[in-house]
Amino acid sequence: MNFTSAGLLEFDALKALVGRYVSSPAGHAELDKVHPQSDRAAVEEVLGETAEAIAYHVASTQTQTTQRGAAVRLHFDGLPDVAQHVAKLQIGGVSLEGLEIREIVSILDRASEIRATLLATGGRYPRLSARASRIAEFRPLLKELSGKIEPDGTVSDHASVALHRIRRDIERQQRSIQESLEKFMRSHRDEGILQDEYVTFRNDRFVLPVVAGQRRKVDGIIHAASGTGHTLFIEPLETVGLNNDLVRLREQEMREVYRILADITDHLRKAATDIAAAVEVLGELELSFAKADFAADYYCVIPKFSPVSAPRLSVKNARHPLLAAVFRRQRKSVIPLNLTLEPDTRILLISGPNTGGKTVALKTVGLFALMAQSGLPVPADEAELPLFEEVLADIGDQQSIEQSLSTFSAHITRVREIVAHHGPHSLVLLDELGRATDPDEGGALGVAVVDRLRRAGSFALASTHLLQPKIYGASTPGVLNGSMSFDEETLAPTYVLRTGVPGASAGLHIAQRLGLPLDLIEQARSRLSTAQQDLGHFLKLLEERLNAATKLEQEVAALKRSLEQEKATLAAQWEKREAAKLRELERRTEEVLQQFESRANQTIDRIAESGEQKKFTAQSLRRVAQTKRELREEVASTLSATQRNPDQPAKPPLQEGMRVKLRGIREPARIRRLLQNGAIEVEAGFLKLQIDADEVIEVLPETPESAKLPKGISLHTAPRGEMSFRELNVIGRRAEEATDEVDKFLDSAALASVTRTRIVHGHGKGILKHAIADLLKKHPLVEKFYDATPQEGGTGATIVELREP
Repeated sequence: MNFTSAGLLEFDALKALVGRYVSSPAGHAELDKVHPQSDRAAVEEVLGETAEAIAYHVASTQTQTTQRGAAVRLHFDGLPDVAQHVAKLQIGGVSLEGLEIREIVSILDRASEIRATLLATGGRYPRLSARASRIAEFRPLLKELSGKIEPDGTVSDHASVALHRIRRDIERQQRSIQESLEKFMRSHRDEGILQDEYVTFRNDRFVLPVVAGQRRKVDGIIHAASGTGHTLFIEPLETVGLNNDLVRLREQEMREVYRILADITDHLRKAATDIAAAVEVLGELELSFAKADFAADYYCVIPKFSPVSAPRLSVKNARHPLLAAVFRRQRKSVIPLNLTLEPDTRILLISGPNTGGKTVALKTVGLFALMAQSGLPVPADEAELPLFEEVLADIGDQQSIEQSLSTFSAHITRVREIVAHHGPHSLVLLDELGRATDPDEGGALGVAVVDRLRRAGSFALASTHLLQPKIYGASTPGVLNGSMSFDEETLAPTYVLRTGVPGASAGLHIAQRLGLPLDLIEQARSRLSTAQQDLGHFLKLLEERLNAATKLEQEVAALKRSLEQEKATLAAQWEKREAAKLRELERRTEEVLQQFESRANQTIDRIAESGEQKKFTAQSLRRVAQTKRELREEVASTLSATQRNPDQPAKPPLQEGMRVKLRGIREPARIRRLLQNGAIEVEAGFLKLQIDADEVIEVLPETPESAKLPKGISLHTAPRGEMSFRELNVIGRRAEEATDEVDKFLDSAALASVTRTRIVHGHGKGILKHAIADLLKKHPLVEKFYDATPQEGGTGATIVELREP
């Protein structure tokens, strides 16, 4: 691996830009480890975690809720540097200070919170969850240490029973001393020996401020004097014993505090390995989310790596991140870069005006390669890159007086290193190839170098002003010319890269724009050879035509977008109108159904007033429900047919033998004949109908049985279940069940055009026979009925003859 050109491509500056989103020392330590690598699996794993962090960042900014499963914003700011504290835990017998313990506890508390948050995401961010799972479970340890160390690092009164008792004793002793000194001040108030009436503290003992000239009037110990010498701080003899007791209590307090800190340190020492791992994981997670913040601010995407068998370099709307950062402060925007190099075209020669953006284009591609292989998102709309083993660059003037290197010799020295190390998995960036020497010799040298790269299969971008490389790019397979465009009206570059044609250097135009005297510019133009003028004119003409073609392409694309938008608008309007029509149809249908049901119920109620008609009333109710259900089904079928999208293909022309679906009829039908005036004759099970062709709502595929038959042979089945409409066996049924089945059976038989049926009810006690006879007497479809012949079952069956339709 050779990424020594990272310095020329300002990779460290890029890391510093990302570092603005890192706050903790652990995060910065992880950022320092970021470097390009050529292990595809490792890089893709890092990019995958970065992609999850970006997705989490988006989800956390879009929701303000903390419901279960929601993405809660993670915070890494304010994390202290505990590296030295953790190192002290590795040393036996060493106790941590209270503030050091407090900082470790705060780290563990934040680590536990982040761990719980990421593990609760339900597997939506598997890489982040897996990294968070490396944080140990610290909640038992945190619970044990809870409340023992105050925020300022002091040990809490409640850290132990003994410490609480000692501090209460100290408070009582301090009050006793205070009361004794106040009593002393009251008794000597009028003697003029006190400088002021207040109690203060010197050498850990309570004292009083006494006028220096009156010290002999106060029996006590002098502990200090003021800066002027006018005041002495004296401990009266009355409080010496009390102060001694206080000092002894404070020593007990210190010993207990030290014991508590040592005990807490021992607990933390047992978890030292887990604590160190947690700190490292926090740094790794913070770096991942720093990348996500960087991606959000600079509109980055996760780069993809092209297959090894078909390497491809393509960036869409790419922006150099450092340039974008500078322009952001100036409230400007970067002109994006678009280019594509395919497996069979790996060399791009960029020409065009000075200060036109050629070097920025090279640096952008090179920096993108380093960022992608470092697991960093890139500021672009799309980015696909090969996985390079080397990124080799010669950018800028590296002349050195100290090393006796001229511009040309420094250039050649770097080119020599590139030629020595390049290969099929290299990205080579050459700025101003063949510069700083005779143009003819420099051009020839540049062509030789580029051709060596082409034959090796390297991806390369080179900028040039020389003629020979431009001609080479136009005439050599695998090499692509490109140019940074130039605005002739403003005499300024546009910073837009166009591929396919070389560009003019426009040096005189740039010099004029930069302020050289006009007469000097005109004199220079007069010295140009005819060939140079012709070439410049030719390149200018090419660029004008390319601009015209690009403009036309943009207009066509805009027109296409407009047509697609208009089409979508019309489709939406059509759907809206059809939806309104369907809602109105549904409303009217529901009104008709309600009116029908109301009138039917009124009629049935009148019939039900007669006691002997109760059974016929129940039958009527069933028929009302059946008719209502059939009407609803027919309306639903009609609605389904009218809801067909206008973009769906029309049904094919109807032909004899086709299986079709008819409006309002569930069973598939087959077309028997095509009649005149758009009518057709169909057979639907046992029904034969002549209907309008518009009643066909769908042409159905052939049944599997028909599909298996030889060509020219068709299958026509008999009316489905015809025997079931000629005979019904109700033996074993209760009378009510039997009459219901007979009623439905007679309806089906009539629809099947059956005129004679047999109902088998058996002998028994005659209950079924009499109940069926009562039904048949009043049934509107029955012409007559009688006992069956002995051959058909005798009195155990009833023959029913139905009315003709």
